[in-house]
Amino acid sequence: MNEVLTHLTSGTLTVSGRLVDASNATLFAQCEFEGETIDVIYKPVAGERPLWDFPDGNLAQREFAAFLISSYAEWEIVPPTVLREGPFGIGMVQQWIEIDDTIDLALFYREDHAGLRKMAIFDAVINNTDRKIGHLLPSKSGHLYGCDHGVTFHEEYKLRTVLWQWADQPLTHDEILELRELKSVIVSRRERLFSLITESEYNALLSRIDDLVESGVFPSPSEEWPAVPWPPF
Repeated sequence: MNEVLTHLTSGTLTVSGRLVDASNATLFAQCEFEGETIDVIYKPVAGERPLWDFPDGNLAQREFAAFLISSYAEWEIVPPTVLREGPFGIGMVQQWIEIDDTIDLALFYREDHAGLRKMAIFDAVINNTDRKIGHLLPSKSGHLYGCDHGVTFHEEYKLRTVLWQWADQPLTHDEILELRELKSVIVSRRERLFSLITESEYNALLSRIDDLVESGVFPSPSEEWPAVPWPPF
């Protein structure tokens, strides 16, 4: 992964297209470094639409913070991601993942799949408000990635996801250990995260991990707001 991150950080970006279904500017680009080119997604901050419930920071910072949490936990849910300057200013640059198009996502997201289970825990940790079916990226290598983590880390509990198949089910001993270890790493990287999210959001992040460890179960849907994003795909 370190080689990919170096490539994303130091390479030359060339925009070649746009994902028209995205609500914010989401650009398809190529990143060339030392004679090698990889496909990437580039989301410039300048192309973001303001959100009333995420007034602090920007979506690109939250996307990068989600990558850091995924990396700290060694879950590798978020594809390699960096914050950097690009043709349209600073933004998030993320490795493009070629998905396995033999997998029917409309059926896959409902499965009791180890990768989906890990993603459900990850979403509870980062307080993902928008885990849609289309944000699941089962790669051709067999690894499951997830994308679009801009609306995350809110200090108020706002979990909205299509992955509710483990609601109220117990976490395993290993999962609880991973959460405890993740909290330790987050505390040690406090200043790094403070550059991306607010102090209150950081404290809420730690509290969500504590709640998961103390309860020992997956979260359940809230009755105070829609628990599934719309549209779900």
